[in-house]
Amino acid sequence: MCRVVDLRQAVLAKNDESAHELRAHLTARGTAVVNLLSSPGSGKTALLEQELLRARERSVPVAALSADLATENDAVRLARSGAPVKQVLTDGLCHLEAGMLAGHLDGWLPEDTRLLFVENVGNLVCPASYDLGETLRVTLASVTEGEDKPLKYPTAFGLAHLVVVTKTDIAEAVEFDETAFRAHVEQVNPGVEVVLTSARRGQGVGVLLDRALAVADGAPVHSPVMARRPHHHGHTHAHPEATDAMAHSHP
Repeated sequence: MCRVVDLRQAVLAKNDESAHELRAHLTARGTAVVNLLSSPGSGKTALLEQELLRARERSVPVAALSADLATENDAVRLARSGAPVKQVLTDGLCHLEAGMLAGHLDGWLPEDTRLLFVENVGNLVCPASYDLGETLRVTLASVTEGEDKPLKYPTAFGLAHLVVVTKTDIAEAVEFDETAFRAHVEQVNPGVEVVLTSARRGQGVGVLLDRALAVADGAPVHSPVMARRPHHHGHTHAHPEATDAMAHSHP
């Protein structure tokens, strides 16, 4: 078990180094990265499509990269905005890593891109521990997922710079308790902003774009308490196949 933990720490340390390099490179060229994390079916793609449309209307140079285990469905939807979009198929991997992201951006990302939205693999476990060199990390949850989601996935919500609630147009129908949800977010990430949105009705649409642009222009980013702790990559999830592969690849 110690060997597996050591290997995982080594993988995360290597990723952090790659993330630092990617962040420095993109910052130097004036590009801010927004890392979007959520469960499958949260409405992340629908909201992102609307944010990309708003950006295009405001002549903000944006691009989007969407990661999935299979299909190019999300990229096709996002491309309707007119923004440059790229689909990344992870071939079974449950998250993106900084080095992987850098490889896909090389030669593709337009030079004038102000904001790059990265739609991470739909998963609140694996992606939470991997820094992608982002400027802004956003964790989303729909009203259908339950008010205790932040408590069940403390790393994903605890490291967020911004929390977004989606599908609020059906909040009443599913008896979503906003007060309880906000209290649970506050418990794992004190002081983080929570934004309510409905891509269908337009509620809150454009707020994510505004926050991302503000950060790109130098506005301070929320500092999660969890990120200030040593070894904040606290979750220990790893697929058995990946763990075995790491163990056999190191003498």
